Formats: sequence, structure tokens, C-alpha cells
Amino acid sequence: MSLRFALDPELTADLRERIVALWVDVTNAGGAVGFVAPVDAVQVRTIADPTLADIADGPDRLLLGYDGDRLVAMAIFTDPRFHLKTHLRVLTRVMVHPDTQGRGFGDALMREAERVARGLGLAALHVTVRDGFGLDRFYRRLGYHEVGRWPGAIRVAPGDDRDEILMWLDLTAARQDQHTSG
Repeated sequence: MSLRFALDPELTADLRERIVALWVDVTNAGGAVGFVAPVDAVQVRTIADPTLADIADGPDRLLLGYDGDRLVAMAIFTDPRFHLKTHLRVLTRVMVHPDTQGRGFGDALMREAERVARGLGLAALHVTVRDGFGLDRFYRRLGYHEVGRWPGAIRVAPGDDRDEILMWLDLTAARQDQHTSG
């Protein structure tokens, strides 16, 4: 079954709870989405509530993926909030429910994010990746390139610092490649 996507859905109380539940499940399965397991909904809401407020009030955008009626994937187009960077967005809180992994939902989510970004006329997408999970390989496969690292920028526990990998997808180069190959 393929994912059904929703861009900028109404953030009802029910949907907010479903987003928090997804975030908790992903974190507790070891996902690198802003926390270190174990977490509960109360802890996740400390970040989720202001994040969702920035979506509801603008300027950030929310992309959700559903398997049937079940929320299983999420990515946020985060505005850099700097007038010289209006041509790009940072994808944050990219996640797929752990019990659906291996079904291509991560690829589908990222392809949809790229499609949305192109539709918005963006020139690039940027993601940051916590080193140690191999996620950089996933993004490379999707056309992202490593453009830098912040050594030891993420402290997941005392004595366990991880690099933050900066990755970039140039949408203008892809557009030019499409135009020159067709």
C-alpha cells in the first residue's frame, strides 16, 4: 500500500495527539528526532507544542503521510527565518513509524517533500543528520550531498557526542539536469 500525503492539515487537538504519539514511538524505537529514548508524551510536547505553533501560525509547513487512516510519517519544512534564505527550507522532524519501516515509506516521504519543495519554487532542501545511525547513506541515495559536519555537536549522553551531518539537495541542479536530458 502506498502512502497518502497531506500538506498543511488543520492541526486539531486529535491530530496534535497523533503527531506526539508518532514522535514518541519513533524516539523510543531509537529514532534521531530530537530526543534520546526513553521519552513520553509530556517530554515530547515540550518541543512539539512550540513546533506545531510555528506551523499553525506560519511560517513552517507540515507534511504528513498516512497508511490508510493511520499517521505513519511526518516532515516539517522549517523556514530559516532569514530574508536571504527564502529560497530554501530545512526539513526537520523527518520520521516514519518504526513498525512500518522497510516498506519504502521513508523514500516516499522524502520524494513527496522534494515534489512539494519544487512546487513551492524552492531552490534547495537541507537536512541535518545525527551521525551513528547510517542515516546519511539514506539521504545520499535520495540525491542529498554532505556539505559539512559539526563535530560532537549532539550530546546524546555524557561521553557520547555525535557529529551533526549537514546534507543538501540542490533542486535547481536537478531541474537543469531534467531540462538538459529531455
